[in-house]
Amino acid sequence: MTKFKHILESHYKSEMISYLNSHPEDFEEAIELAIADRQPYSWRAAWVLRGCMERNDRRIKEHLDRIIDAIPAKRDGHARELLIIVQQMELEEDQEGKVFDICMNIWEKIGCQPSVRYNAFKLMCEIAKRHPDLTNEITFLTESIYTDSLSPGVKRGVMRIANSQM
Repeated sequence: MTKFKHILESHYKSEMISYLNSHPEDFEEAIELAIADRQPYSWRAAWVLRGCMERNDRRIKEHLDRIIDAIPAKRDGHARELLIIVQQMELEEDQEGKVFDICMNIWEKIGCQPSVRYNAFKLMCEIAKRHPDLTNEITFLTESIYTDSLSPGVKRGVMRIANSQM
């Protein structure tokens, strides 16, 4: 077991972030674990990465396509953490299309955790701001078929984001 995996298993989040910040040589391992499906490490690695990354982090940028490609195969909590990492990055146009489609698929899965769906919706709206032709799709996605299964707080957040789009 690597030192970083041990940290992921036995420390609080603030200690994990502190460790990763003081051991940049382990950042690559964190990315590889976050993309992989090696639980309990992978979800935690993504969670820690988003806690210690900067907006448009150059260390993440070179792995961004792999992170995006990994999202559909992940369980809800893991997918949410990867979505939050992607939200912090500036996407290229081809990445935006792929991310929008992934997020649409997540949003349409009514059985997914509301927090995952919320982050997918949020990311779709960020992309739609740069592509106004997608605004009609966002409006359609706020119909009750998609929002009735959300908790009241998440539903309010979704509606607030959608209303700011218009």
